[in-house]
Amino acid sequence: MLRRYFRGPHVSWAQAVHPVADDEHGLRVWLPAGAGFACRVGPLVQGAPTIEQYGAAPLERRTWADRDVLILHPPGAAHSVWWFFRERRFLGWYVNLEAVIARHPNGIDVVDHHLDVVVDPDRSWRWKDEDTFAASTDRPGFWSTSEASAIRAEGRRVAAAAEAGRFPFDGTWCDFRPDPAWPVPQLPHSTTI
Repeated sequence: MLRRYFRGPHVSWAQAVHPVADDEHGLRVWLPAGAGFACRVGPLVQGAPTIEQYGAAPLERRTWADRDVLILHPPGAAHSVWWFFRERRFLGWYVNLEAVIARHPNGIDVVDHHLDVVVDPDRSWRWKDEDTFAASTDRPGFWSTSEASAIRAEGRRVAAAAEAGRFPFDGTWCDFRPDPAWPVPQLPHSTTI
């Protein structure tokens, strides 16, 4: 399936992922090293003063490298939780703050909010990309100051769950192993993603 990130009306990332489960915990997908993905590249990606200039940066096809990732989209949540693995060893969690997923026949779409929370295996945490988040606040096509407050509050709620060792930071799926028969997912061959 396809997992697309949007910034404004523009696809910023597209990841080919393998569906794992869709149950009371949410939608889980597997993103292994070697999977196909695409991302916007170039100097306009981080420093674009407008959403239109950001959308003008080219979308380049690449191969996901270095780490395998189990991604959870909890039902109705404005974030996803990522379990990072390298050579089957759990490395920690990553919380991507984003809009609630929108489903479509080929996968899911999310609107990325730039700000993220990195959670180490000992459940200590830190913000990531605060400068980019602040620079995008109140820009047309991104989010307002009041929306930024709600995004940051979502991050604080997830960080509190991590500190307390509550699900999903309670050790669940830290030993996840994909089915060896699963093929490595690739992006569709069409020119549009």
